[in-house]
Amino acid sequence: MSKLRPKYLLADGLKAPSVTTILGRFKEAGGLIHWAWTLGTEGKDYRDVRDQAAAAGTLAHEAVEAFVHRTPFEFPTSEIGERAKKAFSAFEEWARQTNLTVTQTEVSLVSERHRFGGTLDAILIQGKRAIGDWKSSNALYPEYLVQVAAYGKLWEENFPAEPITGGYHLLRFDKTYGDFAHRWWAELDTAWTAFLHLRALYDLDKELKARVK
Repeated sequence: MSKLRPKYLLADGLKAPSVTTILGRFKEAGGLIHWAWTLGTEGKDYRDVRDQAAAAGTLAHEAVEAFVHRTPFEFPTSEIGERAKKAFSAFEEWARQTNLTVTQTEVSLVSERHRFGGTLDAILIQGKRAIGDWKSSNALYPEYLVQVAAYGKLWEENFPAEPITGGYHLLRFDKTYGDFAHRWWAELDTAWTAFLHLRALYDLDKELKARVK
């Protein structure tokens, strides 16, 4: 069952766009179109491939949630289940080696200053407070850095006495081979600047679309 998307309401009662909505408005779709075309030439329906990959990623994510909350989790006996299990096992080993501690998950916050909202996958503590985000994809993309940078600012605006001093973590579950990878950045100032530009452009784009209706 899919989770309901949170509504990011500001103090004035208006709904703020989410980080992913803002990024999605300006996401380059050429690669996705080419991917769908390639699958079509192979006689495959891109929707079936997409849903299968999403299911494996969701399973791995749910397994991590169970790991965080120390609750049991069983993978289904299927190709998707085995793929998700492989990714989770690699994550579990990384967590053991790094003495990972997760203190919060699915934290929904809003920024009154910049008028946007977002839901953080996790706050990781390894001696220092850090932002963490899980991804199910075959590669890392610049927009991911913009996303976690925005999450970091969301956290610091709402909890100014608890700044992010441990940087930003991206935990990637490969949706094709079930591999797990981890990347870390000490700061993402450029990514935050990029998000501020996109936030401003989001409002301008919305106004321009209204004027041509």
